[in-house]
Amino acid sequence: MPKSFSGKTALVTGASSGIGRATALAFGEEGAKTIVSDIDEAGGAETVEMINDFGGESTFLKADVTKPSEVESLIGQTINIYGRLDYAFNNAGMEKELTDPSTRYEESTFQSIIDTNLKSVWLCMKYEIDQMLLQGSGAIVNSSSIAGLNGIPEQPIYVASKHAVAGLTKANAISYANRGIRINAVCPGLIATPLMDRIWTSNPEWKAEANDFQPLGRPGQPEEIAEAVIWLCSDKASFVVGHMLTIDGGFTAG
Repeated sequence: MPKSFSGKTALVTGASSGIGRATALAFGEEGAKTIVSDIDEAGGAETVEMINDFGGESTFLKADVTKPSEVESLIGQTINIYGRLDYAFNNAGMEKELTDPSTRYEESTFQSIIDTNLKSVWLCMKYEIDQMLLQGSGAIVNSSSIAGLNGIPEQPIYVASKHAVAGLTKANAISYANRGIRINAVCPGLIATPLMDRIWTSNPEWKAEANDFQPLGRPGQPEEIAEAVIWLCSDKASFVVGHMLTIDGGFTAG
């Protein structure tokens, strides 16, 4: 029985671990030929191996998505390998531990967070949309955050970058909806990723405090975000455009 994404190609950035890896695996399980991209070659190769192990088809392409030439090459190589690009999850990004108010950050920190979380999404969409326009169809999901919907103390630049991703998503969604390209974003809450594991190891009291604030009493799992990305890319979400899909276990409901 054909899988829902058979004959399609998906690209996932930041796919060496966490939400990116879970989403790449989910695309593979749905039958998509999947490009796994990251700057972490070892982690990316591991993701590819996991997809191939269950009979999927996947290729790793190393790319620093803050650099225009590398993003252009990433999309070009995707087309050279698989001939088309149907779905893209622009997930690469960075977080910074809760530390200081805005006035205490160095300019280099500001630029690094903006480049990784915002510029990378803009660059990826720039080249993804060009290809999808040639095909006449495509679906893009960007990674924002509940920090793109609300303020979080002592993470002002991260919050600003994720708010900007939401704005970029909505504006492009409107521009290309009538040209066959649907663009949306996911806004994850607290998710149990390797990054969070490292933070919690250093600050175990934060994990207990965070869980106390969660209506479900637990963090989300990367696979729960992946399922939302798959749905947004699927025909089941054919009337969903420019939406910020909050997946936070009810954290922002209060």
